[in-house]
Amino acid sequence: MKHLHFSIGVLAAIGALAIASVAFAATTSATASGKVGVARTGLGRVLVDGRGHTLYLFKKDTRTKSNCSGVCATYWPALTTSSKPLAVAGAKASLLGTIRRADGHLQVTYNHHPLYTFFQDTKKGQTKGEGLDDFGAEWYAVSPAGATVEHSSASTAQSGSSSMGGNPSSGAGYGY
Repeated sequence: MKHLHFSIGVLAAIGALAIASVAFAATTSATASGKVGVARTGLGRVLVDGRGHTLYLFKKDTRTKSNCSGVCATYWPALTTSSKPLAVAGAKASLLGTIRRADGHLQVTYNHHPLYTFFQDTKKGQTKGEGLDDFGAEWYAVSPAGATVEHSSASTAQSGSSSMGGNPSSGAGYGY
């Protein structure tokens, strides 16, 4: 009987570790290499991560601090790195940098803007997070010059964007 309790305890611990690692992965970009490039989307040329997913800036951030953590980081995973970020495919190395997040990870910046992906952008070229007002401020794709990319209604239709970003704090599409 002691052996059975021990086995159940070990299985419970392994399960808890698996859940914790999944939760951690959801709050940081799957691309922890810190690669930043440029690709053409319905919005024009924008910054992308190593997987080709659009990178966004959060208007609530400052030059030295990310203001997106917790639930926000689940919807808007930070682009993190374990070393110096790498400019590829049209990005400017001189505009790349990092900041230290509250969780201790290094977040990649471009022209002093902390960079994020959007959880609904699951394929290369998608810009579903463009112009959303989530978690207290607006989100914009980033141009190769390091500025916001503001969409027109024509480019929004082409990119599949909507004003329903999935922010549970806004009630957009979740019935809250």
